[in-house]
Amino acid sequence: MAFLDTLPWNLVILACLTLGLAPFFPEPHIWEKLKMLAAGELAKPIDIFDLVMHSAPFVVLFAKGLRTVMAG
Repeated sequence: MAFLDTLPWNLVILACLTLGLAPFFPEPHIWEKLKMLAAGELAKPIDIFDLVMHSAPFVVLFAKGLRTVMAG
C-alpha cells in the first residue's frame, strides 16, 4: 500500500483523464463498456480487457483517496 503514497495526485488524476476517458468522442470508452456491462452485453474478452484497462486509473484514484482519508 505504500506504493499509493508515492504516487503523486496529479499523475493519478492525469491518468484518469487520459487513459480512463480515452477516446473522448463520440463517448468515453469506459462509459460505453459500463453501459455494455449494465445491459449484460459484456462477453467478449477484448471488451472485458477494455473495461479493466480503462477503469484501472479510477480504481487507483479511489484507493489513494480512501488511503488518504483513512490516514487522517
